[in-house]
Amino acid sequence: MTPDQFLFIIALALGLVLLAVFFSFVPVMLWISAIASGVPISIFTLIGMRLRRVIPSRVINPLIKAKKAGLDVTINQLESHYLAGGNVDRVVNALIAAQRANINLTFERCAAIDLAGRNVLEAVQMSVNPKVIETPFISGVAMDGIEVKAKARITVRANIDRLVGGAGEETIIARVGEGIVSTIGSQDDHKKVLENPDMISQTVLAKGLDSGTAFEILSIDIADIDIGKNIGAELQTDQAEADKKIAQAKAEERRAMAVALEQEMKARVQEMQAKVIEAEAQVPLAMAEALRSGKLGVMDYMNLKNIMADTNMRDSIGKLTQQPDDEKK
Repeated sequence: MTPDQFLFIIALALGLVLLAVFFSFVPVMLWISAIASGVPISIFTLIGMRLRRVIPSRVINPLIKAKKAGLDVTINQLESHYLAGGNVDRVVNALIAAQRANINLTFERCAAIDLAGRNVLEAVQMSVNPKVIETPFISGVAMDGIEVKAKARITVRANIDRLVGGAGEETIIARVGEGIVSTIGSQDDHKKVLENPDMISQTVLAKGLDSGTAFEILSIDIADIDIGKNIGAELQTDQAEADKKIAQAKAEERRAMAVALEQEMKARVQEMQAKVIEAEAQVPLAMAEALRSGKLGVMDYMNLKNIMADTNMRDSIGKLTQQPDDEKK
C-alpha cells in the first residue's frame, strides 16, 4: 500500500466520522420533515436547541402537528414551555381538541394548566364528555333514629377557567357527602327518604357545591339507598346501661359506707366496754381506800359481800330454771 492510498483511507475515515457526528448533532431529517410539512425553520435553530439542551423532536413534531391543525403557536412558545418542564405534546393535543370542540382555550392558559400539574388534555376531553364520580355509601341518621345509607353518582364537567387553583374530585365527594348527611338528618321519618330519594339530589344540587372547584356539577343521582342500624335505640340502650352502672356504683358506695359505719360502731362498743372494765377495776381500789380511811366498816363490807353472793345465787337459779324451758321449746 502506497503512502497516498494510506492517507486517502485515513481522510475517508475521518470524513465519515465527522459526517456521522454532524448528522447526530444536527437533526437534518427532522429539518427536512419540517420543511416538507410547510413549517419554515432554520437548521441553525435546530443546532441552537441542541446547545440549549432541548430535544428538537419534542418541539418540532408538536409544532408540525399544531400548524397542520391551524393553530397559531410559535416555536419560541413551545420551546419555553419545554424548558419550564411542561409536556409540549400534551398541550398541543389539548389545544387541537379544544379547537375542534369550539372551546376558547389559549396557549398561555393551557400551558399554565399543564405546569400546575393537571392533565389539560383530560380536562378538555371531560369538558366535551362529562365524567361520572361514584361516592361510597354515605350514612345519615333521620330524626327517628334510623340510619339511612345512600350512594350517589355525580356527573361533572371540567371547568377550564377554574382548573388552576380549583379543588379536585375529593372536595366534590366530601361536599356531596355532607349534603346527603344533612338532608337525611333533617327528615322527621326515614320512610320519607325511602319514598322520595330524589329529594336528596335536589336538595344537595341546590347548595352550589361546585363553587371553588375545578368542576361543574351537572347532576347528582342516588344510585342506591338502604336501611342501616337503629341508632336511636342503640343510644337509648347505651344510656340505660350507663345509668344502671351509675346506680350500681352509688349503691355500692352506700353499702361501703354502711359497712364502715357498722365497723365504727363496733369499735365504739369495744371502746365503751373497755371503759366499763376500767371503771370496774377502780371499785376494789376505792373500797380498799375506804376501809383504810375508815369510811367503810368491816360489817358494811361483809354485808356487801353477802348481797353480791345472794345476787350470784339468784342468777344461777334463774339460769337453771330457764334451761328446761328452752329445751322444751
